[in-house]
Amino acid sequence: MKTILSYLLSPIYLLVFGLLLVLFHPIQIICRYTGGYQLRKKSVDVLNFFLVYSQIIMGARIRFSGLEKIPQGRPLIIVSNHQSTFDIPPIVWAFRKNHPKFVSKQELGKGIPSISYNLRHGGSALIDRSNGRQSIVEISKLGKHIQKENYSASIFPEGTRSKDGQIKKFQHPGIASLLKNAPSACIVPFAIDGNSRFIQKGYFPLQFGVKLNYTVLDPIEPAGRDVKELTEELELKIKQQLGQA
Repeated sequence: MKTILSYLLSPIYLLVFGLLLVLFHPIQIICRYTGGYQLRKKSVDVLNFFLVYSQIIMGARIRFSGLEKIPQGRPLIIVSNHQSTFDIPPIVWAFRKNHPKFVSKQELGKGIPSISYNLRHGGSALIDRSNGRQSIVEISKLGKHIQKENYSASIFPEGTRSKDGQIKKFQHPGIASLLKNAPSACIVPFAIDGNSRFIQKGYFPLQFGVKLNYTVLDPIEPAGRDVKELTEELELKIKQQLGQA
């Protein structure tokens, strides 16, 4: 029955997902030019609420945990595992009070309604993964931005998504660059569980009835810590949350 529902409901869900992106693209533009950053951000928050909870169409059971642990009034570095493109909306929604910006590959900065516009105009770092120097420069700019505004930066230290949900080795340079330029930032591990199962067979059919768990783990104060050791600790904590350690 789940297989049948996966095939029947995937087109409906994908249509809704696409319509939301198309609908909110001009809304973002209008909000940006009439109300500036704050109004545009509110439109992005609403969009990502709908992107997260529209997965109910696919019978998804969505659960956020640990949101009360998120520090306020200071810059944050959100460190998360990476399972699919569906990882972005829950981060935006969970950390909406902290103005999350992303370390994202350049290719996502164009061609995708709403998403590309938000990445280009929302303060995120668009990096060329084949150009290490450019990547560090952009991440450093992002670090300075969150330090100045008390915003948050979201980074996936695996680099690329894990197709089977098994966490890959976390790389430390991006985290190190953010910490260097946002010295008062607190690190918040965020465990994503279920998005890899949601797209287990690709984007068609999506899987019906998947449990999607998004968990904020205990924040870590990075001051005085070795970044390599800190990165290893972050990897271990998220693995433990996902039952992979």
